[in-house]
Amino acid sequence: MASSASSSANGSIEGRAQQSHPAPQRTAQTGGTAEKRGGRFANLFPLGYKEGFSQWWSAVTPEAAEAAVLNFLPFKHPSPAVSPSDPHTTATTSPPTADPYGPRECTSTLVPLSGKNRVLNEFSVTRTDEPPAKHHLVILHGYGAGLGFFYRNFDALSRIPGWKVWSLDLLGYGRSSRPPFTIHSKDQDAKITEAEDWFIDALEEWRKIRGIESFTLMGHSLGGYLSTRYCLKYGAGKVEKLILVSPVGVPEDPWAVQEKLPDSKDNIASNNEHLRNQEDLRASSDANLPYSVDRNIPDERDSAAASKPRNASNTSLPASENGTTKPAIARRPLPWWFNYLWDANLSPFALVRWSGPLGPRLVSGWTTRRFNHLSPAEAQALHNYSYSIFRQRGSGEYALAYILAPGAYARRPLIWKVTDLVNKCGLTGIPSVWMYGSHDWMDCVAGMQAVEKIRSTSLPEGADESQSPYIGGEDWRGNYKGRGGEAKVLFVDNAGHHLYLDNADQFNSLISKEMKDVELRGLFRGSVVEESK
Repeated sequence: MASSASSSANGSIEGRAQQSHPAPQRTAQTGGTAEKRGGRFANLFPLGYKEGFSQWWSAVTPEAAEAAVLNFLPFKHPSPAVSPSDPHTTATTSPPTADPYGPRECTSTLVPLSGKNRVLNEFSVTRTDEPPAKHHLVILHGYGAGLGFFYRNFDALSRIPGWKVWSLDLLGYGRSSRPPFTIHSKDQDAKITEAEDWFIDALEEWRKIRGIESFTLMGHSLGGYLSTRYCLKYGAGKVEKLILVSPVGVPEDPWAVQEKLPDSKDNIASNNEHLRNQEDLRASSDANLPYSVDRNIPDERDSAAASKPRNASNTSLPASENGTTKPAIARRPLPWWFNYLWDANLSPFALVRWSGPLGPRLVSGWTTRRFNHLSPAEAQALHNYSYSIFRQRGSGEYALAYILAPGAYARRPLIWKVTDLVNKCGLTGIPSVWMYGSHDWMDCVAGMQAVEKIRSTSLPEGADESQSPYIGGEDWRGNYKGRGGEAKVLFVDNAGHHLYLDNADQFNSLISKEMKDVELRGLFRGSVVEESK
């Protein structure tokens, strides 16, 4: 049962958020009357026209929707902050000492970054009866989502002494600010880098503002991809462990790495979106549109191949018996209309925005299937939350076509660069955990191949025992001897792509063990340093 919010504002917020009803449980309760209400598409979009219009008309705000989701936390929480100058904080219980795992306090903050219209939405849980936290867990969501999706994880993960838990809305998503997404580079590889840096530079600036020296970084889906890229650019000496939760963009697809980026003359959708919703872009809307580029494969593939033969990776093109590389096996191209819409950088959330009163019904097609295992109240809150953030002005969503090609394969597959987590992230490397659901649609085989590549990579020359955090065994190194890259794959039972939500208990248990492993590594490193003196 959801606890009541600490602020009186939460009552009105929760009331607004619960005045509209999503489709999942209602369809079951009405015994199929949704078919009559919704016509021939009722099975695809269960929400009726009348209810959809009501949700569109009521226009639940992202603040209200986020508060309604966080109300399912088993403790008190503040109303969401609406101004960078006014963070909201409250103790989890009253009195604070009544918290059996605390005392703890929650804080909602809008963190301003440098530049115009750059603000990150932040939710954190702090243990208040301890010295400042030695360890920090930073959680990033996936494409189109927000920090509210982790409401089933905040309690369990904040129970561990010595840790502070942070969750962020990526720039351009959720309740973070939504500045115009612009790409200025003309080279294909530079465009991809610029799109990635749009997110990870914001994360690094946030880290500096918060004064966090080292932390464990956990990212889901697109957040996992960006977390890896963050580690490769900034992670040396800062990221203690990388946890990838059903990450996108791991395997290589020959078509994806050669696919053209969106061309400006075809980018009709995002251009119209900005003309409609962003008056300040009228004079410069073309700056948001990618330039035409050739079909050259990015140089990153060549740099990855330099450290290991092209046919050494299971995701590479198959090698012939004499060791030469065979031509790529052409897969069936995607439908022309799908490629056209992708190249036009048409966001699925733009369809929600443009559809007006039909928007909630379109969203119900996803929320009904995604949250049908949850209680009716939770499913309702998550439906409202999803619709409220999907309908916001387009921003970070337009980076997707630069990072992924049609078919959701990365233009720069992570498999090319995972060994850099070992030999280019400081003298000790960054241990990584690759997590998947038991019926995850993400390619878990690619994750296992990535782990194999990491384990087979030696630490850089110069790494000595006093600098090594290694304390593990087969879990981290498999059958490899000596000191090298550390990685492992974990599976969560009865879970799909959103494993942190589908089976929160097992997920939280696994993450808690990884957090304690970080502590052990720190103790081991400290003891080795003392012995070497």
